[in-house]
Amino acid sequence: MKRITNLIIVVSILVSITLFSQNKTGYRLVWEDNFNGKTIDTTAWTHEAAPAGWVNWESQRYTNGDNVKLSDGKLLIVARYENGEYTSARLITKDKRIFTYGIIEIKAKLPPGAGTWPALWMLGQNIDKANWPDCGELDILEHVGREPGIIHSSVHNLSGYGATPYTGVVKIENPYSRYHIYSMEWTTDYICFYVDGRSIYKYQPVTKDEKTWPFDKPAYLIMNIAIGGAWGGTIDNSIFPTTMTIDWVKVYKK
Repeated sequence: MKRITNLIIVVSILVSITLFSQNKTGYRLVWEDNFNGKTIDTTAWTHEAAPAGWVNWESQRYTNGDNVKLSDGKLLIVARYENGEYTSARLITKDKRIFTYGIIEIKAKLPPGAGTWPALWMLGQNIDKANWPDCGELDILEHVGREPGIIHSSVHNLSGYGATPYTGVVKIENPYSRYHIYSMEWTTDYICFYVDGRSIYKYQPVTKDEKTWPFDKPAYLIMNIAIGGAWGGTIDNSIFPTTMTIDWVKVYKK
């Protein structure tokens, strides 16, 4: 009887993994960046420089490359506090590498410390004309350092934005010292977010219109560390410098 019970438990776990794990069947790799060069690939990435307070009342100034370096095949985004100023980096693929649908995967270690707000995400390429949130936003990962290990994946659009109702939350172990794979499958029917291959949130509105589904147009990738601001909260200055390390970015298409 005990063996049967154990078998049922094992089968249940396998069924659960099958139902909720990411599946790449039918997809092929169309672009990747393994950060093996000495500098960032400027055919793919741009430094989006901006002053402190630019968005969300954030405290950092985004520099034009001073807070990014490549080392041993890794991209390092480093947030600093020096001379009374917070600096960080925001890398974007706007106008260079834009995608509509597919699987986007990013292998990364997150920056620790209260006041950090790292994100791996996408915005609609038409943001300059449509503005936000009309252009749509896809947050593959957001994390605030005052909530250690808590990962958020969210969708923002005209039907829900800011404190969006379209979000999933999961707690993971060792996000700062261990690499995890943060990913999203974006189809014509749904958007599903994963951490290490396990589904944490699926967005699939019954009615798809301009309010619920601006996600039929190209979007570009963003990787950044924000500091403080509306969600980052109170900053612990003793944490700096703090680093987000990205091993690779991969995009798959059907």
